[in-house]
Amino acid sequence: MENGGLFCAPWLRTCLLDVENPNSFAVRFRAARFRRFEAWMASIPRPVTILDIGGRTFFWEERGFANRADIQIVSVNLLRDEQRYENLKPVIGDATNLPQFADRSFDIVFSNSVIEHLSTFENQCCMAKEVKRVAKRYWVQTPNFWFPLEPHFFVPGWQWLPESVRVSVIKRWKCGYYGPCRDALAARKVIGEIQLLTRRQLKILFPNATLIPERVCGLVKSWTAVGSS
Repeated sequence: MENGGLFCAPWLRTCLLDVENPNSFAVRFRAARFRRFEAWMASIPRPVTILDIGGRTFFWEERGFANRADIQIVSVNLLRDEQRYENLKPVIGDATNLPQFADRSFDIVFSNSVIEHLSTFENQCCMAKEVKRVAKRYWVQTPNFWFPLEPHFFVPGWQWLPESVRVSVIKRWKCGYYGPCRDALAARKVIGEIQLLTRRQLKILFPNATLIPERVCGLVKSWTAVGSS
């Protein structure tokens, strides 16, 4: 049970969560979301500069953006990737504080499922402020707090359970991408990292943005804040 997880057996994890499986639920939704991003950015004059907050080189490589002369991408992460392409530059940085980049220095700031990993709403406010500062335009996607299947722990209603219940569960079993944790302190740290946002909270962070819903069976799975600074 520990290897597969309480709510996500290995075969189910591969089918639904595995980002390296091109047919998985997660990859197919990400691909569809990226097609919408490409359609949105199609009217922006080339060359285009993109800052990807929390991004990885393989993400852009898989989408055919490597070695494109018309697009320059800087990806910021806590750990730096090896640079393999001239137009994809990975750097180390903190999403909540980006002093190395000037105001409005990128045509687009892009972020996919990152802002919910910042532990506190205060940190999320700091990231949103930096996005709006360095971007001419931005595209920030995040899972919806009210979608019934939590996308990180893959437990129905996980985000609505009392912390004590979540700690007890993840100490014992693997849930989605996390666990089992060695003790209650480690479990609380893992649980506390993920702070899903509601539509209202996302609107507070990006008051001038258009919020685009991504739906599954009529329910909003995630929101994307799209706007300009």
